[in-house]
Amino acid sequence: MSAGMTRAKRSVRRGLRAVHRALRSAVRTGYTRWRRSIQVRIVTSTLFISAIVVAILGAFLMQQVSSALMDGKVKAARLQLDDGLAQVQRDLGNSPGDGSRLNATIDRLKSRSGPSGLYEVYIRDTTEQYFDGYTTNELREESVPRRLREELKNAPAGASAYTYGKLSYVGDRPSERGLIVGGKTGQFELYYLFPLEEEQRTLTNVGRSLAGVGVVLVLLLAAIAALVTRQVVLPVRLAAQGAQRLAAGRLEERMRVRGEDDLARLARSFNDMAANLQEKIGELEDLSQVQRQFVSDVSHELRTPLTTIRIAADMLYENRDTFDDPAVGRSAELLQSQLERFESLLADLLEISRHDAGAATLDAESLDMRDLVLRVVGDIQGLAERKGSKVVLQLPGEPCMAEVDRRRVERILRNLLVNAVEHGEGEDIVVSVAADRDAVAVAVRDHGVGLKPGEGQMVFDRFWRADPARARTTGGTGLGLSISREDAQLHGGWLQAWGEPGAGSQFRLSLPRVAGAELRGSPLPLVPPGAGDARPLYAELEAGE
Repeated sequence: MSAGMTRAKRSVRRGLRAVHRALRSAVRTGYTRWRRSIQVRIVTSTLFISAIVVAILGAFLMQQVSSALMDGKVKAARLQLDDGLAQVQRDLGNSPGDGSRLNATIDRLKSRSGPSGLYEVYIRDTTEQYFDGYTTNELREESVPRRLREELKNAPAGASAYTYGKLSYVGDRPSERGLIVGGKTGQFELYYLFPLEEEQRTLTNVGRSLAGVGVVLVLLLAAIAALVTRQVVLPVRLAAQGAQRLAAGRLEERMRVRGEDDLARLARSFNDMAANLQEKIGELEDLSQVQRQFVSDVSHELRTPLTTIRIAADMLYENRDTFDDPAVGRSAELLQSQLERFESLLADLLEISRHDAGAATLDAESLDMRDLVLRVVGDIQGLAERKGSKVVLQLPGEPCMAEVDRRRVERILRNLLVNAVEHGEGEDIVVSVAADRDAVAVAVRDHGVGLKPGEGQMVFDRFWRADPARARTTGGTGLGLSISREDAQLHGGWLQAWGEPGAGSQFRLSLPRVAGAELRGSPLPLVPPGAGDARPLYAELEAGE
């Protein structure tokens, strides 16, 4: 028995949990549809508002019907009471005489109630000289409220009053609500008690009819709202779908135009916009293609004369000590350095043109990010020493493996480290590496000039410089961070910047462990430790943005 009860309780709990899950799913689905569909919101609002209006109107109508029905009942009861008082006055006067006259009067009053019991009669001798009180159909005297008796007690002859109360009977007959009217003539008080069962049944039927009509009316209003909103929402949905297809690159998308109303004008305006957009995008694509081709052609064409100039410059540079004029030797040195910068600029322009043309590819292999960092730090160690900066490494003890393109990641790290040395004001450069289950990250922190408000959004723009008046000592082209951003996006990663004037800056490279995977977070914070009170300037550059 105990095991059976336990199983039954478990079954009940499972059933309750299933019902709870179903209700929660239904509520979630309904809220989603409410949030995403204007038609559902309009229909629901119409249903709710119309239900409130119909309920208010129904209550008002019920009150009016009830008042009219009760007023008619009271008027009829008063007329019946006036006839009864007149009968009592004629038959009894101020004294009932012998018992036969009293019984005959009561029988006549009783017979007027009819065989169906339309009302009950209670007659009372206020002096109690001849009798105390008499009722018909075993009606209890308590059915006449005391407050009504007190009201008639001090009233003059011919006065009348009414109230509502419960009619109770001797025996098993149940009590019922009734209208009680009373009047006074001479020493007698006469009361008529009218059961309100028929009126209550009538009000119940009217209430049910009103409720049914109200429900049907609310549903009809909701259906009308759904039909009307569908006529408006459907073209809007078609326009939204067309806009989505336009955004996806299907520039030939057009809406069907029907009629000459506002929705037809919307469709024509959408088609005109789509046509103009297609034309402008075509022009921009042609212009962009021409620009990319121009940059590529110029970069390639410049390599031939640049090679010749490089040979001549190398010869001049190697023999600069043989010139009698020191200015000529210095010119050879300047020519050599500027040629190196020119070659770097051409290489960067070619790389940018590949990214712009969508021709850049990823040659990914599984590498340890610590090895890449050590290699790049070794390359720029001499530059850091000349600037008076020390590179501090914070590397984890475990390998940080990821599928990356060695050449591109080394280029990103080199750009970040060179910029840190250039703007680090001789302070230490901190390079941190970390990894988690899904991503690896490298952060380069300097303590130099930092970034001003608003510069965090421009630091990755092409040819942008934090201080245009500041002289370059490392021969940068102004395209390094822009190319680094493109390389990070090609991996599906982020390149982000934080900075504060006078507090330095930090650049963080975050890459997925698997090339092309979606990156959801970074194992390193963007704001460096100890800078929690600083206001961060973000430049989040995620793949696909």
